[in-house]
Amino acid sequence: MGIFRPFRFIQKQEIEAKATDILRRMEQTEKYDSMWPLDTSSVAEFLGLDVVWDGIPEDEYGIIAARILPLERLIEINENLPICRGGFGESTIAHEIGHWVLHVNSTAVNRFLRLKNRGIHVKVDPLLCRNDDRSIAGIEWQAQYFATCLLMPQYILIKKQIGKDLTRWPDLYQIAEELGVSISNLVHRLKDLDWIYIQEGSRKIYLGQTFIADKIRAAG
Repeated sequence: MGIFRPFRFIQKQEIEAKATDILRRMEQTEKYDSMWPLDTSSVAEFLGLDVVWDGIPEDEYGIIAARILPLERLIEINENLPICRGGFGESTIAHEIGHWVLHVNSTAVNRFLRLKNRGIHVKVDPLLCRNDDRSIAGIEWQAQYFATCLLMPQYILIKKQIGKDLTRWPDLYQIAEELGVSISNLVHRLKDLDWIYIQEGSRKIYLGQTFIADKIRAAG
């Protein structure tokens, strides 16, 4: 039984459901109440993971942005990369949590830990993440979509848009600040949900058909 799950196609709805389930379970725990903007280190803690910032040396394939050590239940973020700092740090941690939830076989982790406790040591390579073009494909895309859903879940976006006009940039900037995300990430998320539409080369914002339909249903 391998530590890492074989690659499979995962629909967006399934990824979002997994992220939302974690947030809902956290909200039922008094310790993690009132979570927004989201502290992703708290999410890691809730899942029994530690997060450390440390220098990660390059390997023969180049720079490593972050890595997961499964048997240590540890997420390491490369503190030497500027892109991993500030607001991007939350996104990086959320990305690694996505790998843990989607791609690490927790049953196998527990099995290997039991073997380790009996003095049988099994070598397990870390899961490495790199900051390059490969992030748009395969498991990297899945982990990044999980991070997006974790930082900007639909049920929170529904609450945050009340009393605001999604076609106004100042309102979008306010929502982004309340969620602790960049404006570009928020816009991408809203476009992906079909809540807004922006014509290429323009800054004019239109409401998406899905958002309009949801408003009509709620009013009816």
